[in-house]
Amino acid sequence: MPSSPDPHPAARLLIVDDEASMCEFLEIMLRKNGYQVDSRQSAREAVKELEAETCDLVITDINMPEMSGLELLSLVKEKSPGTEVIMITAYASTDTAIQAMKRGAYDYITKPFNNDEILLTIKKALKNSQLQRENRRLQEELEKRYGFGNLIGKNPAMLKVYELIQRVAQTSANILITGESGTGKELAARAIHYTGPRKDKPFVTVNCGAIPEQLMESEFFGHEKGAFTGAVKTRDGYFAAADGGTIFLDEIGEVPPALQVKLLRVIQEKSFKRVGSNVDRTVDVQVVSATNRDLESEVSEGNFREDLFYRLNVIKIDLPPLRERGSDIPLLANHFLQKYNREYGREIGGISREALNILLGYAYPGNIRELENIIERAVILETGSTLSADSLPPILTRPAAVANGADLQLPADGLDLEETLAELERRFIHQALERCGHNKTQAAKLLGLSFRSFRYRLEKLDLQRK
Repeated sequence: MPSSPDPHPAARLLIVDDEASMCEFLEIMLRKNGYQVDSRQSAREAVKELEAETCDLVITDINMPEMSGLELLSLVKEKSPGTEVIMITAYASTDTAIQAMKRGAYDYITKPFNNDEILLTIKKALKNSQLQRENRRLQEELEKRYGFGNLIGKNPAMLKVYELIQRVAQTSANILITGESGTGKELAARAIHYTGPRKDKPFVTVNCGAIPEQLMESEFFGHEKGAFTGAVKTRDGYFAAADGGTIFLDEIGEVPPALQVKLLRVIQEKSFKRVGSNVDRTVDVQVVSATNRDLESEVSEGNFREDLFYRLNVIKIDLPPLRERGSDIPLLANHFLQKYNREYGREIGGISREALNILLGYAYPGNIRELENIIERAVILETGSTLSADSLPPILTRPAAVANGADLQLPADGLDLEETLAELERRFIHQALERCGHNKTQAAKLLGLSFRSFRYRLEKLDLQRK
């Protein structure tokens, strides 16, 4: 078996030359170096071959009857952009070389050529092809990771979020994402970016709450060398880094009033100045911001500029808390189970019914982030083949404060006990139905009731779905 010094011995090459002797010579030489090689003596035959089966590299003569190598090059790049093309000709011409490179040829070799020269060029071309494939794979992985795939859920509220993301992602409108901490606001922002036309451009995340106030302007807009103590060189900021793409301003409510004015300007004018500079720099970014605060209240209290709020809030996406989409808990829990199975090399097959009931009965003040942490911990601690209740943290089974009366106080003027208990019962039944996707059998189990008793309470409290 011939040895191959090339790192791509399985690569498939197609030789195209109207001279049979050249085809035969290249086939023999390249096969000895471990390549899979086919040859055709006309560009039209080569096109038919490429339509039937793709290849990694085409080596083609430029001057051929019927169809030239340059025409073949254009067709190859149109049909298979990842296929590299090396041009060969007996007539050295700078103009022809420039045309070939403009149309996407990897390189250009003149006859007579040195065998080592063409082998080295082939290696480099295949390496370039491999890098392009890897870049495409990474891009697809990013789209898969930050498209709808990571926004897990089939609850009606989440389906509305998906639909809205898909619609707004095709625009450059400023978007405000609201929701409690841990509901997945950054995932939603990434889904917007990687679903839209800017997906090949930068996605820059800025945690506004983590930047010291005195550094915030420099971090946002960059600075000139010597603009302040410690500015030893000119530096770009987040907006310049995001040019052409998306800037995600997380915790936007933390931006101090002085910077809110400058932020308003860059959003309105699409321009800014570095700290220490008088020169305007233009920028093309889509601004997606997020907050777990009530920004309208912040505006009313004078803590947030009203004009900036309206600029940011062109489209609003509100992410529901996990307690309002309980039917998604089993789906999310299994998603995280598989994720941490892979990460920790475990093979836990599923979640026990007891453990799932406990997960369904918890309120999740930390939302999806808290559920993920719970499942990660359970995967680490679980010793069996199924995730059991014993591997869940004790807080999940601790009685709620409302159940033991820890935070209930009798009002000074008394209360209607029957009405109060009925209201508590109504709330718990409503929450159980929400968490179980309005499956009454599961909701009854969650509350420790028989189905018959549960149905009676629904009728008594007038909670039957219309």
